[in-house]
Amino acid sequence: MTSTLKHKRILLKISGEALCGSTGGFGIDPTTLRNVCLELAEVHALGAQLGLVIGGGNIFRGLKGSAQGMDRTSADYMGMLATVINGLAVQDALEKCGVPTRVMSAIQINQVAEPYIRRRAIRHLEKGRAVIFAAGTGNPYFSTDTAAALRAMEICADALCKATKVEGVFTKDPVKYTDATMLRRITYDRFIQERMGVMDATAVTLCRDNKLPIRVFALGERGNIQRVVQGEDIGTLVHEQGE
Repeated sequence: MTSTLKHKRILLKISGEALCGSTGGFGIDPTTLRNVCLELAEVHALGAQLGLVIGGGNIFRGLKGSAQGMDRTSADYMGMLATVINGLAVQDALEKCGVPTRVMSAIQINQVAEPYIRRRAIRHLEKGRAVIFAAGTGNPYFSTDTAAALRAMEICADALCKATKVEGVFTKDPVKYTDATMLRRITYDRFIQERMGVMDATAVTLCRDNKLPIRVFALGERGNIQRVVQGEDIGTLVHEQGE
């Protein structure tokens, strides 16, 4: 049913915290994990090719470790390993939903994941396998947002889709400010200049320089991932034209 899809191949970035459910921001909630993967399975059944980058903040966040006195490089590598743990959890849940899946790691951990090789990743996608890109870029000082932007370009994704806790990009933090307004369209440059907190500037700059559209939307609303691949105008679109 690929004719109904606007985006045949997407890179979906999901934060580690999205897997927590109501567990207080730490760990993996099995029910939440299953619900997310059931929705991904439905999208996969439509014929969409799925690349996934899962954050690691529900297990360990490198910046937080660094702020508490850890060496930044060591803390970032610990964060990369956290994304591998989440990637394995998502792989297990997806395969229980009937979706063939591969985890590809940017750091070598051959007992549990394939090494990341671009051509092999694209071939997995062409064969109908969901590909989870783990361990960020394999380098410290880069976020999983930047890893998602990089992998999206490498696999020639039609869009970078970021599933978050909020509905889109707001003028200010909607959790703290009741007068925050959601932006339906925003240019890359405005996003960077106004330091919107949803995604880091390095990732957005990378997308701007390569003209890759970014769709920011709420993961919590059932069916949103399917709406995105079918081209519905939900959340916020970050692109060249803007408002």
